[in-house]
Parts: sequence; structure tokens; C-alpha cells
Amino acid sequence: MAVNKCIKYLLFFFNLLFWVSGCIILGVSIYLKVSKDGNQITNESLPGIDLMIAIGVIIMVLGFLGCCGAIRENRCMLLLFFITLLLIFILLLAAGILGAVGEKKLKCCGLVNGPSDWTQIPESCRCNKTEPDCGSSALYDEPCSNKIITLMEKNMEVVLGIAFAIAILLIFGMAFAMILYCQIGRKDGATGTTTNA
Repeated sequence: MAVNKCIKYLLFFFNLLFWVSGCIILGVSIYLKVSKDGNQITNESLPGIDLMIAIGVIIMVLGFLGCCGAIRENRCMLLLFFITLLLIFILLLAAGILGAVGEKKLKCCGLVNGPSDWTQIPESCRCNKTEPDCGSSALYDEPCSNKIITLMEKNMEVVLGIAFAIAILLIFGMAFAMILYCQIGRKDGATGTTTNA
């Protein structure tokens, strides 16, 4: 049984787009990391930017491997690509949460229970009593999870659009990779049977 050429080339072009998106993520992340000239976002959410640089590199490498796996019909590369798509989604989600929690503009402390989440309260929780969000003990009382939810609700259309686009890309990528992986396996099995006969 032959491999479907349409799926093979669709997967190749998908991985090419994947590689280009990795280049864009890496380029923007490096730009944000390097240009600290008064950019408030860069100065306050460096952990998220570092994670985005790592994600950009991983996406570039996997896009390249996916292209090679599709064109050369290499099952190992296709399986590696399939498995790591799930890991990339988890990393992107973690980067978004890290960036939001690390942003001191949120004026919050702790993730769920406020300052009581910490055994040793970090400097980011401390505030000036004259600020409206500052509690009686010169600490932000509101947990960051509440602030993140409020922030997401304000930007729900953008968040949903990005999440939907990523989900569609991941689903198509995984589906094409697994279909091609199975077709190559059947082709190899049929070739082995013919040779033994």
C-alpha cells in the first residue's frame, strides 16, 4: 500500500509553517529579552520570555524534523513530532501563566490564598499603603489567580482566538503525523511480506 502523497505534502507544508512560527517566536522573544530600554513588560516578566525563547528553539527544531520525517517517510521522526506537539502546548500554557503571574502590574500576591500561599513573602507582594489595592499589612491581599481570571475575561476574545488557532494547528499536525505514520507502517509491512514470499 502506497503512502498518500497529499497527506505527505500537507504535513510537510504544515511543518514548514511550524518552523517559520518557531522562528517568529524566537525572534520576538530575543528582541524582548535584549531591548530593555524602558519596556515595562520586558523588565517584569523575564521568566516568561526565557521560556518563550526555549519554546521557539524547540518549535524550530521539531518543524525541521517534521519536514524531514514527512519527505523521507521516517516513522521515528513522525512519532517524535507527534509526541512533542502535546509537550509544546503545555509549555505555551505554562509560559502564559508565568508571564501573567510574574507581571507586577497585577498587584497581587500568591496564587490562590493571597499572602498565606508563601512561607517567606517575596518583595513583589509588598506595596505602599497609599495604593488602593494595598492591604492593611502593606501587602497585596488579592490572589493572582483572581487577577489573571479578570485579565483573561477582559481579553477573552483574543485569548480564545489564540487558543483556538493553536488547538487547530496541533490537531491537524497530530492527525496528519499519525495518518502518515500508520501508512508508512502498512507500506513497510506489505513490502516485508512481498520480500519473504
